[in-house]
Amino acid sequence: MDPRINGFDYRRVTVADGVTLNAAVGGSGPAIVLLHGFPQTHLMWRHVAADLAADHTVICPDLRGYGDSDKPLDSRALPGRLDP
Repeated sequence: MDPRINGFDYRRVTVADGVTLNAAVGGSGPAIVLLHGFPQTHLMWRHVAADLAADHTVICPDLRGYGDSDKPLDSRALPGRLDP
């Protein structure tokens, strides 16, 4: 399976604290954001997104920690962490 949605552009979007998310964006018109669940990635929407892109701007991000988006820091490496 191709790890991209055919006909969509891919962008890196910077959000809070410098974290970047991978997002597939395609189509034009009113925006629709499609969010995946656990343990999926934006690719779960590949068939639906292509159809919706005919009339909408479709945005399919990988949520933090999934796909090509930034992963959370290892909490064990944080200063001041108390181990049980």
